[in-house]
Amino acid sequence: MLAKPMDVLTAFPVRKSKRQKQAFRDAVQSYAASLGYESRVEAGSLGSRNLVLGDPEGAEYLLTAHYDTCARLPFPNFITPCNFWPFLGYQMLIAALILFAAFAFGLLVGLAAGDPGIGSIAGYLCVWVLIVLMIAGPANQHNANDNTSGVVTLLEIARALPEKQRGKVCFVLFDLEEAGLIGSASYRKAHKKATDNQLVLNLDCVGDGDHIRLFPTKKLKKDRKKLTSLYKACGYFGKKNVLVQEKGFCVYPSDQTNFPYGVGICALNKGKAGLFLGRIHTKNDTILEQTNVNILRAALITLITCGAVHV
Repeated sequence: MLAKPMDVLTAFPVRKSKRQKQAFRDAVQSYAASLGYESRVEAGSLGSRNLVLGDPEGAEYLLTAHYDTCARLPFPNFITPCNFWPFLGYQMLIAALILFAAFAFGLLVGLAAGDPGIGSIAGYLCVWVLIVLMIAGPANQHNANDNTSGVVTLLEIARALPEKQRGKVCFVLFDLEEAGLIGSASYRKAHKKATDNQLVLNLDCVGDGDHIRLFPTKKLKKDRKKLTSLYKACGYFGKKNVLVQEKGFCVYPSDQTNFPYGVGICALNKGKAGLFLGRIHTKNDTILEQTNVNILRAALITLITCGAVHV
């Protein structure tokens, strides 16, 4: 059971197995019903199950977050969404490490078997095993930021949104984001006509960092009316800030990319490589700042209502 959204962090810290996901969805549906929302589970590709609160066809906004838990890795998924060279360099480094590990394994197998051909096959198979483990390996037991933070923030906004404004928003919790944005792709396919025009606000890793950024898709950047509306959510809150990132290199790989008017929302730290997201996919993903949840609740309700903030 959930008494408040932040209870997800302790009651359902891991959502990877079918049983864990089902228990989580049941609890969220019960909580949503207590708030007056109708909900349903929609089946999608590869066994994905998306949880939908509200009317997906009549809403102006989709407020989304993925609820599935990633696999634990020995290194963080380090992302610099506003800086091209570190972004590219880190991805290439991970690829190089995988290939090196596979080459070394294949070489050892080939030497042991006395057959380089067997070693080549072993190395090839090793590459795929490592890729599968990165996607579907043992669950990361610590996922406060990725993406319990997005789930908690979505539920906080659902709780605080005034009843007369609820018809504007459909809340969707996507499954299998970590396996390749599968849940959101299934949702897009099932609701293509409605999502052709809806503004999709996707919360992914919003709990750790002082620099909250909104990353609009290319199509959204070209629609000045919709893009300008995002600035209603912007502002400075002490050392923290919420800003739209529309110029320069802007890549944030998450579910919003499956929608024409998608907005990726994340919290970033600042270092020598510029704004960055770190710690996720490792045991160090333990930070979920309530302040970030409160700021985004206020900011996005302001955007949705285009008026005073209601909490």
